[in-house]
Amino acid sequence: MNDLPSRPTRSLKLLVAAGLIGSGLLAAGAPELTAQGGWREGPRLPVAMANNSVVGVESTNEGPAVFSMLGLLEGKGWRDVTSRAFRWNVGGREWREIAPVPGPGRLASTAQAVDGRVYLFGGYVVAEDGSEVSLPNVDIYDPDSDSWTRGADMPIPVDDAVSGIWQDSLIVLVSGWSNGDNVSTVQIYNPRADTWVQSTPIPGTTVFGHAGAVTRDRIVYVDGVERRAEGRPRYAMAPASWMGTLGPLQSSRIEWRKLPDHPGLPLYRSAGLALGNRILFLGGSDNPYNYDGIGYNGVPSEPAGQFLALDIESGVWTELPLPPVATMDHRTLARAGGMVVLAGGMTAGQVVSDRVWYAPVLELLTGR
Repeated sequence: MNDLPSRPTRSLKLLVAAGLIGSGLLAAGAPELTAQGGWREGPRLPVAMANNSVVGVESTNEGPAVFSMLGLLEGKGWRDVTSRAFRWNVGGREWREIAPVPGPGRLASTAQAVDGRVYLFGGYVVAEDGSEVSLPNVDIYDPDSDSWTRGADMPIPVDDAVSGIWQDSLIVLVSGWSNGDNVSTVQIYNPRADTWVQSTPIPGTTVFGHAGAVTRDRIVYVDGVERRAEGRPRYAMAPASWMGTLGPLQSSRIEWRKLPDHPGLPLYRSAGLALGNRILFLGGSDNPYNYDGIGYNGVPSEPAGQFLALDIESGVWTELPLPPVATMDHRTLARAGGMVVLAGGMTAGQVVSDRVWYAPVLELLTGR
């Protein structure tokens, strides 16, 4: 946020189970793999991108695919906020450019996929004078036709929010920034009906840049940044972990409870993902920053080499193997074709990255 008044190779069995063979990742001519802790390097993005919305779609007419949309190009200025979008068919040799997101380029959007379509929510635009505006946009992408349509606007426009899918049908948006301040709002979108309802607000500190996901009937989010009424910097980490239990679909009610703080550093703009009973949190930074990677405290931010998983049933945190390069400035991890995919972000020195890393879900969950 701007500090401004207006805004701031394994056995054959393992390979099949992990989806490597079925998705074509071992086909002749596939990219050479560099493995570390289960992670391999995939084809690079056509352009370096940070703060991009990344999402996987399991079923398209070309098979499982990952999409990278919107974000910040390597110049890191207001003119470098982009509406460009790209697609990688999991196991393919390269990404290709697809139809751009309608409207202006924006940052801090969040994306989820339901019924084979991508739903892209909110984000903010940056003007030449540094002012920023949160958008209410719901942009819907059909991978099979490479086309966009518009959904019903968010009742409260937000960016830097946490999103997740509930009961394979509804998309939940938690807190985030809305123009002049953070909001406690939890908004639930029904893609099939193209309608919104408001749910139980978060009880803790309102934040932006937090990380989390929805799995089964639980929402988990951690950390993020609070806006201070007094003192400098005006934006500071707000370390906290929260879990919400979602009620029956028709009630849209959430019961919130505070969790013990997670191990390691507090996280800003970490990549979140739900996998079975676990919520994953990869990368991010412990020093909150404006979109150019410079902290609100004036100190350049650096990525935290940290990959954590919370088991929502036992409450136990575990550390998972990291990709070879630490990164920050993410929204979500993608999952498609039996893979978890991390695309773009910023590396050390606030360098916008085009690198892509993927790991078989089975290896991440079992450590084998």
